[in-house]
Amino acid sequence: MSAPSTLINDGVPRVNSRGASSPDPDRPLSVTTRTVGLLALQGDFHLHRLAAERLGHRAHEVRTRHDLECVDCLIMPGGESTTMRKLMRMGGLDDAIRSFAQTHPVMGTCAGLILLSKGIDGEPQSETLGLLDCTVSRNAYGRQVFSFRGEGRVRLAGHENSFEMVFIRAPRIQHVGSAAQVLGYLGEEPVMIRQGRILGLTFHPELADDDRVHEFFLSCGFFSG
Repeated sequence: MSAPSTLINDGVPRVNSRGASSPDPDRPLSVTTRTVGLLALQGDFHLHRLAAERLGHRAHEVRTRHDLECVDCLIMPGGESTTMRKLMRMGGLDDAIRSFAQTHPVMGTCAGLILLSKGIDGEPQSETLGLLDCTVSRNAYGRQVFSFRGEGRVRLAGHENSFEMVFIRAPRIQHVGSAAQVLGYLGEEPVMIRQGRILGLTFHPELADDDRVHEFFLSCGFFSG
């Protein structure tokens, strides 16, 4: 990998240092206040909550299919994808998310991306939701001890920006289909892709001191049409 990176030797990267409960006065707020759903079965959904709240939005934890009725969009966090997959099947939350994604924005980070993908290398296709035209390889960067942060680049609202990316037992995007568009790279490797209202990332934007990816996802562009 050609991009510079910093190994996180203890597997625990620096987390966002900004305030938890109030919007950041230095960031522009969205015109529309949204209720952001956080898939709260397992994983680091709490830091996504803080990012949404800093941007002036509300957050609602999603654990059942009925919780989806209360939210405008859904963030599927990092965590353990196999565990999340099993818990989603209980009560039919997996099918409910498939239906929800037809008309609402969904963002998946790390394990969330794995679950959104069309397939996992070496595993049955039925193990994913099949919503994002890509295939992935789980834990492709190695164990948690090899977690790292690197300087990548992302295209947000038509402009390319540098972005600090944190990778923890991250998947690799092996193939991007014609229905999806690559919006982020680490070196020459795709790490963020979009297909309509669906956004998938191999890294953890909630662990960077930077809310621009969340702001992009919660912008009007994902909610129109």
